[in-house]
Amino acid sequence: MIWSLVVRNLKMYFRDKASVFFSMLGVIIIIGLYATFLGDMMISYAGEEFENAPIDVRFLMDSWIMAGVIIVATITTTLGAYGIAVQDNASKIIYDFRVSPIKRFKIVLSYLISAFFVGLIMCMVSLALGEIYIKFSGGEFLDFLGFLKALGIIILSVMMNSSIAFFIISFIKSNSAFGAISTVVGSIIGFLMGVYIPIGNLPSGLQTVIRYVPYSHPAVLMRQVMMSQAVDLSYMPKQFILYTGVHYEWGDAYMSAWLHIGYILLTTLIFFIFGVLMMSRKRKH
Repeated sequence: MIWSLVVRNLKMYFRDKASVFFSMLGVIIIIGLYATFLGDMMISYAGEEFENAPIDVRFLMDSWIMAGVIIVATITTTLGAYGIAVQDNASKIIYDFRVSPIKRFKIVLSYLISAFFVGLIMCMVSLALGEIYIKFSGGEFLDFLGFLKALGIIILSVMMNSSIAFFIISFIKSNSAFGAISTVVGSIIGFLMGVYIPIGNLPSGLQTVIRYVPYSHPAVLMRQVMMSQAVDLSYMPKQFILYTGVHYEWGDAYMSAWLHIGYILLTTLIFFIFGVLMMSRKRKH
């Protein structure tokens, strides 16, 4: 029965073109900014940093922006997928489910699984398109190990963002409120990940805030994987690494990949528990 509900949710999501569009709004904004002025600015900056090094700067910075695009998609698409849950609640369809033999936890689980699959599907499409863009711009495809790492990061990010979005939608009761939140998230998420403006361009206080925002950690991991295809990260100047958010400092060293992964998994667990508690509270009322 759960899988029947999941299939139903997936069909409803992909049938609604407006929902799909707003789910990809953040991605569209980033690509538009990169194509108009951000790309030239970043390539110019990287060219100065690697002036005497035999590095394909275009390949490097295309990888930087596409890493951000892919992780933004894990956020906006998982949130967009929960539009079905909000719509079911607003249109009272959820009450039809509740009087049926289907247990409530199965209904909630179907929304969670649907959001995960929507995020995974859309992000794999984003990864494929990003790789094609990089290749046509003169770069190279990820190697097999790089692809597996990128896939693992996508899965972790989709899990985390499904959990965060699950908690967020527990407060939303109308389609209009959901639409407003989706638009806001799609518009500002690039700032919270240091994509619209590289983290090194921001005030130190805001940089600290971004480092604590869970959304930014999958982006750091994805940058490391995709940019290492263009250049050995160990040869990158520290100033450039911190400026572009390829690494976060942890004391006197860089934050390890395992610390990022631990932060992502902990965030996933915390928001999932909060989401379940909020749903249980709704049930009591």
